[in-house]
Amino acid sequence: MDTPNTLTPGLPPAEVARILEAQLRAEGALLSGHFKLSSGLHSDTYVQCARFLRKPELAAPAMAELASRLRKAGLVPDTVVGPAMGGVVVSYELARQLGVPSLFTERDANGEMILRRGFTLTPGERVVIAEDVVTTGKSTLEVARVLTEMGVEVLAVVSLIDRTNGAAQLPFPNFALLPVQAAVFAADAVPAHLAGIPAVKPGSRPDSK
Repeated sequence: MDTPNTLTPGLPPAEVARILEAQLRAEGALLSGHFKLSSGLHSDTYVQCARFLRKPELAAPAMAELASRLRKAGLVPDTVVGPAMGGVVVSYELARQLGVPSLFTERDANGEMILRRGFTLTPGERVVIAEDVVTTGKSTLEVARVLTEMGVEVLAVVSLIDRTNGAAQLPFPNFALLPVQAAVFAADAVPAHLAGIPAVKPGSRPDSK
């Protein structure tokens, strides 16, 4: 029997993760090497899901899998909300699969996460937060705070990739298609096997001061 290389309904979670990882690597969305992150930290792994999400033929089956998992868990929301920028496409495509609206939060001039552009939610609405990657859980919790302050019920968090290494303690069910173990090091603690490789700065944000 041939090993599938595309996401189709009904695959076991381990097979979904295997296929998604292969697709991400093929698109240059999941890289291994020596990377200097915008935080100033160094890592052996870099994720840029935009390179994967730019192709609807890849994004749609992945979001269909997340939608299926939410349905099976009885956690179908009234609305899907994602933080800009990474969560915008994920939120939209997941919402399309579920047949519900999609909104996104963004930061104001003070760096606070808010709903803008006339987006509104009604107290009591059931919402799922959608991200491309959950790294620390910080942005997820910021979105959750905005929503709960509006009287909205957060049902779950979904993402393509969970790279928290179990460190993020999210107070909601967490559905991710691919767990990624990414080592992170301070600039003065980079191990020898990485120190010998020139560091690449692939991100779009300036370094933290």
